[in-house]
Amino acid sequence: MPSTARAPTRQQPASRQDFHPILARSRTIHTPTAPVAYDCVRLIFVRNGSAILLSEFGEKPVTVGDVIVLGSNTLCGSEPEGSITVTTLYLDRDYVIDQVFWQHAALLADRLDAQDFAEELYSEPAQTLHLGEDRSGILMPWLDELVALSLDGPSPDRFYRMQALLFAVLDVVAPHVKTTPARRSPTQHRAAHPSPPRHRRFVPLRQEAREAVELLRADPAGRWKLQGLAEAVHLSPSQLGRVFVDAYGKSPMTYLVTIRAEQLARLLRETDLRIEEAMRRVGWHSRGHAARMFRQAVGVTPTRYRELSRQKTAA
Repeated sequence: MPSTARAPTRQQPASRQDFHPILARSRTIHTPTAPVAYDCVRLIFVRNGSAILLSEFGEKPVTVGDVIVLGSNTLCGSEPEGSITVTTLYLDRDYVIDQVFWQHAALLADRLDAQDFAEELYSEPAQTLHLGEDRSGILMPWLDELVALSLDGPSPDRFYRMQALLFAVLDVVAPHVKTTPARRSPTQHRAAHPSPPRHRRFVPLRQEAREAVELLRADPAGRWKLQGLAEAVHLSPSQLGRVFVDAYGKSPMTYLVTIRAEQLARLLRETDLRIEEAMRRVGWHSRGHAARMFRQAVGVTPTRYRELSRQKTAA
């Protein structure tokens, strides 16, 4: 007689129990938020109010009907004009790359090729889309349901519903995303180095990548070179570069720029240090170079950023 006992539940490591490739949250923001970066793709839907955003697209106003699209590791902060209510979708980077792979499977060799292709296709890491109130209004019930499904944590039973809702949202949003023409044919695959089989298994983040990030964040002002960082995590520079980009979408030195920009923004907001001194404290010793790096990351110069911070404090 066949057994009616239920199969044992697979136990996930504690660090993975709360993981989900799709997460939705709504909130109302009344005070300025510092530029921060996430290791995921973010879609921010403005539902009420307005704000000034600071990011790689510069200093830009957003209001009801706008959608902000941010690539992984892209800094973004906001200065609400009174208040602003948003719903944010957080999408795991590997999950997004996987969708790009299946969408363009006829052109791509594998998921690593899809990552390169996505970087070519979506070359602007920060975009503001003006959908308008009527078109964005279509999205609100789907966004609300995504938020509701996200509140109790990941549920395998509801994953396909969440994915269906996400795809419905993307079907409306995607036509408005600016892309770069990608000149590819089915036989024109990336050939820089051999890639794993097409249907490769995803693996946990390499420990060396996490250790490298911890070292950079612990001492952002250090005079870091790729060689020294690689030695610290016991990899060759070329190995560390591949492992790090695979994990975080940026090279170690580009990631360091993001960290320094975050630290400099905090010093400009919270202290009265001279701008040159604040730059030196985060590891930038040339004012011109620091200003260029900060503007690329945050969208405004350090001087302008401090002015905006003080105006908000005075108000």
